[in-house]
Amino acid sequence: MKRPLFASRKWCRLRISRTNTARLAIAVCLVGAGIPALGQNSPESLLPPGFNDPANTPAPSAQPRPRPTSPGGLTLNPATLGRPAPTSAPTPTPAPDALPGADGEVVDPVVAAVLADAQAAAALRAAQAYALALSAHRSLDTVGVAGPEQGAMAPDAFRGADGVYVEELMRRLNAPIASRWLSMALRKTLVSRLDTPARVNGADFAAERAWLLVRMGESVAGRAVAQSVDPENYTPKLYNVLMQAGLSTGDPGAFCPVADKAAAVARERGWIVAKSVCTALAGQPAAQLLAANEKAGAARGIDMLLARKVAGMGARGRQAVTIEWDSVDQLTAWSFGMALASGTDIPVTLIATVNPRVQAWRALSPMIDVRKRIAPADYAAARGVLSNAAMVDLYGALDNDDDQASAELGIARDLRTAYAASTRAERMTALRGLWDEPKTADGRYARMILTARAAARLSVDTEGADVDRLVRSMLSAGLDRSAMRWQGKAEKGGDAWAMLALADPDAGQTYKAGDISGYSGAADPNGLKRRMLFAGLAGLGRLSSADISSGAESFDVKIGAQNSWTRAIDRAARMNQPGLVVLLASVGMQTTDWRGVPPEVLYRTISAMRAVGLGGQARMIAAEAIARL
Repeated sequence: MKRPLFASRKWCRLRISRTNTARLAIAVCLVGAGIPALGQNSPESLLPPGFNDPANTPAPSAQPRPRPTSPGGLTLNPATLGRPAPTSAPTPTPAPDALPGADGEVVDPVVAAVLADAQAAAALRAAQAYALALSAHRSLDTVGVAGPEQGAMAPDAFRGADGVYVEELMRRLNAPIASRWLSMALRKTLVSRLDTPARVNGADFAAERAWLLVRMGESVAGRAVAQSVDPENYTPKLYNVLMQAGLSTGDPGAFCPVADKAAAVARERGWIVAKSVCTALAGQPAAQLLAANEKAGAARGIDMLLARKVAGMGARGRQAVTIEWDSVDQLTAWSFGMALASGTDIPVTLIATVNPRVQAWRALSPMIDVRKRIAPADYAAARGVLSNAAMVDLYGALDNDDDQASAELGIARDLRTAYAASTRAERMTALRGLWDEPKTADGRYARMILTARAAARLSVDTEGADVDRLVRSMLSAGLDRSAMRWQGKAEKGGDAWAMLALADPDAGQTYKAGDISGYSGAADPNGLKRRMLFAGLAGLGRLSSADISSGAESFDVKIGAQNSWTRAIDRAARMNQPGLVVLLASVGMQTTDWRGVPPEVLYRTISAMRAVGLGGQARMIAAEAIARL
């Protein structure tokens, strides 16, 4: 039986080779567990901190006392309080009820009252500032990045769910999943400000969410969720995940707010080197610390060289470090993140040795040259990591490229033609060229996403329009209203007709089992697309109960089958737990290819999402099944 991640707090010793080709162990090291490589699904152990206890903070200097103001607005100078004003009139004798001042002088009662009011006001301001500082601390009861006002899930998206169960689902989810739209729904769930479920710690709950995001390729979102917990509330699990998120984004500075505590709590060698690097990034000399790290065996070879190179980027960096990859045959999370942070090119042969999620990390990284992000962007877009707008921006950045002969620049120019050519025929020709060029399934679907808004700009009376692919392109970016304009042009029984039947936001039409039988499903020799169409329409409630019953038998879709997964997602839908529904739906689609998704899983996913108010995403997932098969 698979040992659950983070099942034990006992850490095993990390074994570090003394050769130049050694790797830092970058994984959570559990009793009885090996040290996983970058492509594995448990957070890899990274370096612990160990030096430079923070210097004692000097006591704050005394603040000047505010100058009290009289009711009339005149400034009262404490140096002259109780003294007569310089006038030609005789000095009056103090009244009998005058008060003695601190230096023996006599203070007028009115002045004393003003001083007391000013001091009370100052004390009130200090108390308010202290209360504001306390309120700035984030509670572990609700943790996350985005709220409902930003389109995220409501805090109670996991209402009533058992936290241990939810964490276990996240931990065992093998990302990526088949559906781009479901992946985006899962990302929205994981980044939301969520109430911490029962029986788990809020920081650990954030760690599981951040680690799943990183495994999905959502490196930036994963780092944001990890950093949504205050440093003083970090747990060993969250220390480890923050290291992973920081490396996936090429951001070693993310380690620095917690590096000191992580050394004592996480007790991992990776944090030792991380702490030395943070010392350098803070503008302090760190060469001796890194030398001590190497001597102690915390890191050697390429890992230490990259750490030195990042440290050299600090204000007092003095070293120029040359990186040679010749002796390296396996890329680790540490070497990837430090190379990214230092602007070091990684050989393509090494990129090929790691999990494909790294392609999404690269596509999101602004430190990588735009042309080198194009190929990874196709993978990221097909997985839901990059949107249509992000893809267009990426290609738009190539317009001023000096290399006028680059293939990527040619694509950017074709995209501009598709958007802005003077005639509709030119725009349609440019779209066809963009769609026909890719050789991989991810590349073809990424082009659909890239051209979605260009397709939406075409008028319905465009001659020679490729309706099937125009509709597929628009729906890839969720432009359902724009796609529905083509409903009258879609041939009944074709792909565009099927996708529009599923994506229709108004649900004004119901269908018969005979309509599905008439669906040709281009390039669908096994009838899978027809079965997916039935599952989608049934899940969306666009078939009658009688047609669902007869269709399930005639199309061989076992929508009534029961197992632990169907019972779990049905129960989550009944209890109105949208977060748990999305998570369980993702568990059901743990495959990189839509052909691995059974139609009955699509049916349960669509119907459960509709039940918890996620009908828009449900429609897009159903249409995507037709678009990508």
